[in-house]
Amino acid sequence: MEEQVDQLSRILVVDDVANNIQVAMNILREDNYELSYAMSGNDALALMRTQSFDLILLDVMMPDIDGFEVCKRIRMDLKHRDVPVIFLTARADVDSVVRGFELGGVDYIVKPFHAAELLARVRTHLELHTAKALLQKHNISLRQKVELTERRLLSELEQTQLEMIHILTELMEFTSDETGRHIKRVAEYSQLLAQLHNSLTEEDAIVIFHASPMHDIGKVFVPEAILHKPGKLTVEEYDVMKTHTTRAHDFLKNSPRRILKAADIIAWQHHEHWDGSGYPRGLKGHDIHIYGRIVAVADVFDALTHKRVYKPAWTVEDTVAYIVNNSGTHFDPYLVELFRDNLDQFINLAEV
Repeated sequence: MEEQVDQLSRILVVDDVANNIQVAMNILREDNYELSYAMSGNDALALMRTQSFDLILLDVMMPDIDGFEVCKRIRMDLKHRDVPVIFLTARADVDSVVRGFELGGVDYIVKPFHAAELLARVRTHLELHTAKALLQKHNISLRQKVELTERRLLSELEQTQLEMIHILTELMEFTSDETGRHIKRVAEYSQLLAQLHNSLTEEDAIVIFHASPMHDIGKVFVPEAILHKPGKLTVEEYDVMKTHTTRAHDFLKNSPRRILKAADIIAWQHHEHWDGSGYPRGLKGHDIHIYGRIVAVADVFDALTHKRVYKPAWTVEDTVAYIVNNSGTHFDPYLVELFRDNLDQFINLAEV
């Protein structure tokens, strides 16, 4: 295995003295390396722009740019910045050695060369470089594996959330067939509004589509006598009805999951009004989360255009007029504008 790595290793020898290059290359041929040479720093840098090397033997004292400057530039080259550089020097003074290490050199060899020393140091640094490259490759592979596993687990968690929402939505549908269809239409209207909104992403649209069916989940806590009362609710009964927002929040607020957190926001805030006259907290304007503002429009549009036990269905024209007339009081004006300008798309979803 090591012989195969050595045979594939490419070494660049850089020295302005031809005899030094010849001596180094003759010694290195004993280990069957693929060898190249350059007789100046600039020639070496030019060669590295077109070829790749596994190790560089670099003379310190050269006439154009010295070895220190060449090493500095190598470390700025993405292709070669991790390639080991061994300095070749006739000077063994401490300052030169320290400067070489500071600039990224891994070793130094004093000229004239001793064959055994040169071969041993080159072999050692090639093996270290190969091991480092393999470790980096392994770490990248491991990191990718971890990321894929995390994505899979998150996908499974989100799928579990969707299944839970589906089950809870079916629970709501037991209330009445109309309630079930209402839930699905509100999800479609809400997704469309989110897609039309200039500040929301497609991811937001997907989240609101899956979370908005939970907007009235708190009604499972409201007595059926109030929920299905054919006439107008008394003040006391209406106060009970309004608790479906806070009961839903109490039910959903502790979930850290994205879709369920969105469902909590929607269930808690979709009856807030733009002017602060809504419930349960009297939030106003942009203090109401955009998800809540979107579902407020979607919920009212569908509720008014379909028959309920307590009222007949309104015409689309009357419903649109109501929503437009309540822009800036009940509804976010920008959302009303989007709704009005794209009304045909909402009507296509309305099943009226």
